[in-house]
Amino acid sequence: MGYGIKILVKGPRACFTRPEMKAERVSYDVMTPSAARGILEAVYWKPAIVWRIDSIEVLNKIRFETFRRNEVGKKLSYDKALSLCKGNNESFYIAASDTDDKTRQQRATLLLRDVAYVVNAHFDLTNRAGVDDTVEKHYNIALRRLRKGQCFNQPYLGCREFSAEVSLVEEGKNVPPSAYADVLEKDFGFMLYDLDFTDIEHPEPKFFRAVMRSGVIDVSAIAREAIG
Repeated sequence: MGYGIKILVKGPRACFTRPEMKAERVSYDVMTPSAARGILEAVYWKPAIVWRIDSIEVLNKIRFETFRRNEVGKKLSYDKALSLCKGNNESFYIAASDTDDKTRQQRATLLLRDVAYVVNAHFDLTNRAGVDDTVEKHYNIALRRLRKGQCFNQPYLGCREFSAEVSLVEEGKNVPPSAYADVLEKDFGFMLYDLDFTDIEHPEPKFFRAVMRSGVIDVSAIAREAIG
């Protein structure tokens, strides 16, 4: 087990989409463990390590808002993109204004407003770690990147258009108390934990019962009980 790390994640908007909602995006009430892992991987990722989420603390009141926007209802063809890379000069785009094709669709999104979370995590070394890959080495690199605000990709809160502000919570530094510190227990039902890529062609979703106690969702205690 690697050294523990604590980060503060916040942003004006977030949408941790429920997988059962296909036509309209509807967010979970709180950040999912897979979204928290994605934020850490955006800051620092190497094949030699894998991030494990231990807990997620909800700082701000859970507030929703909704808006509608125009989207396109189809994707560009991968095969056609591959042919363009091989020298094919055909046009390659989606025309949202092509009403005959019914490409443009208006969809609603139910998202979260003014979110803030404290994420406790650690990392483990993988079987791809080399002789020079030590826990101390990767821990110090992760700390340095967090302190400098460095990242490989812009961290985001569920959807790429909702960027996240990420900072390291140094040892001994206090963070604002959770708005739910006095709430003994709040059940959010079943939530997506992560995807199991044992079969790379058919990743299997894993779910867990998300229960917040005094503002904290203890992910480490329930990760082993994730069900398919």
